[in-house]
Amino acid sequence: MSFGNYLNFILSLVFVLGLIALAAWGYRRFFMGQSVSARLGLATNRLRVVEVRGIDARRRLVLVRRDGVEHLVLLGPNSETVVEAGIVPPADVPQGGAR
Repeated sequence: MSFGNYLNFILSLVFVLGLIALAAWGYRRFFMGQSVSARLGLATNRLRVVEVRGIDARRRLVLVRRDGVEHLVLLGPNSETVVEAGIVPPADVPQGGAR
């Protein structure tokens, strides 16, 4: 095989890997974590992460709002614990959850 054949192979490989990376980026950017109805704009947002605070390198507290009720959850590498459930959000915080 000549040098031209090797160069053609390497350029083709780089092009195909670039297309794969572009497709993966597009998928993550536009479709990751969304249902079909959410992508089409038909879903209502019932679930929202209001706030996340790191406790240490391995654990974090997450405040989740569902249907106007908040839940405090402790997430760790091997477990999830509901610290407090049924928290009524304060009246001055908007229901949309400004982030």
